[in-house]
Amino acid sequence: MTNTLHSGLVQLGAWFRGEMENEGPENEALLRSAEAQNRWFTTEFVRDAMHANGEMLQPSVLAVWLAKYDALKDKRPPRQIGLILAGNLPMVGWHDVLCVLLSGHRAIVKCSSEDNVLIPAVIAALDSFCEEDVTGRIEFVTGTLAGADAVIATGSANTNRYFEYYFRDVPRVLRSQRTSVAVLDGTETHEQLQALGADVFQYYGLGCRSVTKLLLPRGFDLDRLFAAWIDWGRVAQNNKYANNYDYHKAVWLLNREDLIENGFLLVKEDSGWVSPVGTLYYAWYDALEDVRQLLGDASHELQCVATAIPDALHVPHVPTVPMGQSQKPKPWEYADGVDTLNFLLALSS
Repeated sequence: MTNTLHSGLVQLGAWFRGEMENEGPENEALLRSAEAQNRWFTTEFVRDAMHANGEMLQPSVLAVWLAKYDALKDKRPPRQIGLILAGNLPMVGWHDVLCVLLSGHRAIVKCSSEDNVLIPAVIAALDSFCEEDVTGRIEFVTGTLAGADAVIATGSANTNRYFEYYFRDVPRVLRSQRTSVAVLDGTETHEQLQALGADVFQYYGLGCRSVTKLLLPRGFDLDRLFAAWIDWGRVAQNNKYANNYDYHKAVWLLNREDLIENGFLLVKEDSGWVSPVGTLYYAWYDALEDVRQLLGDASHELQCVATAIPDALHVPHVPTVPMGQSQKPKPWEYADGVDTLNFLLALSS
């Protein structure tokens, strides 16, 4: 990584955090354009995503992250890295682009049709902060991704089967759908439960780090959650969210499912992990050992666990985060536990 790229990323962090007048989250035209393309990308949540990305680029955070990679100091022949980005959250693919730039490679980027406004805007901003030509190392494509020496792709289980076949001859990192859960033990404070609301409702629950299921000690009072989450009632103002809520309420009532609702969230006891938008699953447990076994068996389906008791829980193979932090990963908290930067650096070794 060059000094000018490092300096540019630090400035981009300030851009992300809204510390530049009329830029980043303060650029109303950019926010309107993103929401016009994707109605899930509300101004509130785009700003949240920008700020989270800006925290990743704090100088102290960058220093801790990049200190682990001695190979960043070495010059290496650049490779062409194909990136197939997801579009479920604002700029969710930015971290992959960032890793390609840091590793000295070039990126062939296929943005999701749901998010092809924000990523190019981020690249343009970074280019304006760097003396080197950043845009010259990024090629945006809309059709078939060809000519890549390696591929990082995110998609559904079905698309990943296609990716596995199509990119079978090149090194690849393929990510599929995951979700996140929360484990409570009943001793959580009101403030901790309020923080958990962000893990559930931020980005309308559409991300792999969104909590879509609760594991609760038997007898836990669910009214505590509703009291802590009342301010999140604003999510129902989004028509797409409200339509999902109404649809699942109608279907589940027709099927005589036992539901708890508060006007903007349907809560249902269920063995599944991924609850639909507007809903939240829960399951009871009697002993933490049962929880450890359950999460260990499902580790390949889970991105992280939000909990106030990480030391007591000892979750195998799944990272734990404090409540309220699931949507604010550090740059070294890689999706699916695969070290993207190490994968990229190894391509030229």
